[in-house]
Amino acid sequence: MIYIGCHLSVTDGFEAMGKTMIEFGGNTFAFFTRNPRGGKTKEITAEDAGALRKLLNKNAFGPLVAHGSYTMNLCSAKPETRQNGFEMLAQDLQRMELIPGNLYNFHPGAHTGQGIETGITQIANALNQLLKPEMNTTVLLETMAGKGSEVGGTFEELAEIIARVECREKLGVCFDTCHTWDAGYDLVNDFDGVLKHFDDVIGLNRLKAIHFNDSKNPCGSHEDRHEKLGQGFIGMEAMKRIAQHPLLQGQKSLLLVDMNRVFRLKFREAETEMERNTMMKNLLSILLTIAMLASLCVPAFADDPDYTSGTPWLCIDLDGTV
Repeated sequence: MIYIGCHLSVTDGFEAMGKTMIEFGGNTFAFFTRNPRGGKTKEITAEDAGALRKLLNKNAFGPLVAHGSYTMNLCSAKPETRQNGFEMLAQDLQRMELIPGNLYNFHPGAHTGQGIETGITQIANALNQLLKPEMNTTVLLETMAGKGSEVGGTFEELAEIIARVECREKLGVCFDTCHTWDAGYDLVNDFDGVLKHFDDVIGLNRLKAIHFNDSKNPCGSHEDRHEKLGQGFIGMEAMKRIAQHPLLQGQKSLLLVDMNRVFRLKFREAETEMERNTMMKNLLSILLTIAMLASLCVPAFADDPDYTSGTPWLCIDLDGTV
């Protein structure tokens, strides 16, 4: 089974997000823990979180994916920025304990001139202070485009962070197709090779989610510019092959289809909330069909104990942020 949903606003609270997704016909969703471009958070009460947990259990929801703020930087050259990022991460992980058993994804950070080695060290140090065996959240490092001084533009950089974290069983990876393509990994002509390289360096068992985005740029551009699916340099045929790849159907793989900015203009043109919701429901129906097709692609090693844990997961991000 593949879970499918979309990115929702936390403005009206946790239970409200669950109810919205039930109305849309999905059975999972993603959300930002705070303003993605700032540090402001909305207070979430234990009562609201408890109501969401009951709703998720009653309606057989899959795992949820929370996303940290884009401004959180654990390896900035400025101590005050690093400390601010550390405090954001600590607060977010504490809040995630209100909805245990879910995923928390974030961009590793930018070393801002300190160098990759320093950046990796600072990120790992922060994670070592915050990740605990008793926590109920899996933290995901996102693959990055290698833009500027970003850390995480190669699989090796992410693997090195993981290797330096003591509580590494609480770590996974979110594979962003746009970022990875822009970083120089050829998803169009050699996705098999890219996955093999990922497995050799990091391990497919750590692949917990995929942000499913097309790119405005050629492979290796290091730009990180998302495009509407099928209209970018990756293209629809390659995106279909990625979504239905046998290795991503193993039960330990959680496939996150993050359609950030897809149909953004159409949604902005919608005159009413009803029109927007209708568009959302229609899009969910299309992706549910894709999900059902993908679920037929079961790898020959599906019974291998190393690949049997968890459930494939799809989510659409339609927040339209830039």
